[in-house]
Amino acid sequence: MGTDVSQHAFTRDDRIRYRQKVRRCLDVFALMLDDFGFDADRPTTGLEIELNLVDADADPAMRNAEILATLSDPTFQTELGQFNLELNAPPRLIGGSGFAEYERDLLASLARADDRAHRCEAMIVLIGVLPTLTPRQAVLKNISSNERYRVLNSQMSDARGEDFALDIRGAEHLRMHNDSILAEAAGTSVQFHLQVAPEAFARYWNAAQAIAAVQLAVGANSPFLFGKQLWAETRIALFEQSTDTRPDELKAQGVRPRVWFGERWITSIFDLFEENVRYFPPLLPICDPEDPAEVLRAGGVPRLAELRLHNGTIYRWNRPVYDIMNGRPHLRVENRVMPAGPTVVDMLANAAFYFGLARALAESDRPVWSQLTFGQAEANFHTAARRGIDATVHWPAVGEVRATDLVLRRLLPLAYAGLDRFGVEPKHRDRLLGIVEERCLTRRNGAVWQAEAVRAAERERGLSRKRALHDMVQRYAELQRANEPVHTWPRP
Repeated sequence: MGTDVSQHAFTRDDRIRYRQKVRRCLDVFALMLDDFGFDADRPTTGLEIELNLVDADADPAMRNAEILATLSDPTFQTELGQFNLELNAPPRLIGGSGFAEYERDLLASLARADDRAHRCEAMIVLIGVLPTLTPRQAVLKNISSNERYRVLNSQMSDARGEDFALDIRGAEHLRMHNDSILAEAAGTSVQFHLQVAPEAFARYWNAAQAIAAVQLAVGANSPFLFGKQLWAETRIALFEQSTDTRPDELKAQGVRPRVWFGERWITSIFDLFEENVRYFPPLLPICDPEDPAEVLRAGGVPRLAELRLHNGTIYRWNRPVYDIMNGRPHLRVENRVMPAGPTVVDMLANAAFYFGLARALAESDRPVWSQLTFGQAEANFHTAARRGIDATVHWPAVGEVRATDLVLRRLLPLAYAGLDRFGVEPKHRDRLLGIVEERCLTRRNGAVWQAEAVRAAERERGLSRKRALHDMVQRYAELQRANEPVHTWPRP
């Protein structure tokens, strides 16, 4: 949701106009899906990576504005917290040496940003949840200076009408309240974008939903939050709860949450946008002067600004995207499942697994979603978030199975085939999917390494939990710079 926002208060008329405009955009979008020429010639991909900033003691460094000012690089942007940044990698094809080009460019961009961070007495860490952030730091004064975050916080807080509550039961139990959405900034993700044709969108989205659980199982990297060991991928529960605009009464009535897995398989991208309009009240009712119907009648490409803004305030784990590039509209599946880190090569391994597997399943003769209920897919997702590499999931024709066994025996071969269809060079394909394979064989991912490091610091070195977390993040940051996969990191 990158739209610049400066308006603090919205009137009834603002909301009425916006609702009418969103519905008008939806009608125009339906017409476009029928006979408009979307850009779908080549399956372009994109990556967005959210980053954390820490100081020499591994405490959060509230320095993003200073670093951005010295960096002067449009591929970097603010994120919700002053201790966050976001890196938007230029879109590209993954065929040939595309993954190697991603790796080279990401490493160069992160090195440049880290150099500027050091000048501001900070450093960059790629980690799903920053373990050293405290509740006293997750407060409104530490929100980024971009006004859109304060307006969004205000609107979400007003919609909820009370403090945001966290109640996460994992290895330990966390219960707390916060008067803002800033706790969500503790979690950082990597988002994978895949451009698809309108007629193929539903198959790719359904495939992405079906495999979200195994993505989490092999790539979990967020076991700690506010001093507690919780889920293997605590980021899932954190995001769902820290931005939940529903008080208990609305939850009891079955009102949908804005952070949402969804509730059904789809037949068209229109299903998702229509659900967004039907189920979710607007948070930011800002109207654009464009009349999308007039633009379409004149042969132009409508921006559909209100529909896109509304979509940006509904946080599906696999989100539909309508965008315009070089004057042509296109559609993307935005996969928001995975945590940041531990290294660039780990994130690219996760990307290769996702892109390859999604394509293979989307193009299969007998779709997996015709054999797996949506409820089972959602249950798998939350089980994998809790258990990580030790998760057991349900899969068609297999039943209950360890996620790692499912990946090794059935899903990795499909991912290889999917990357072949993208035209990925075998040496890059084998290197990246080999990392996923080794994680499954060794049963080690970022969450496992973090938990072991903290446990060793507490039991063997006698450190307090607070000191153990700081020590772990410092060691994690050192190992991260070598860009070696996390399953090869030395055991604590």
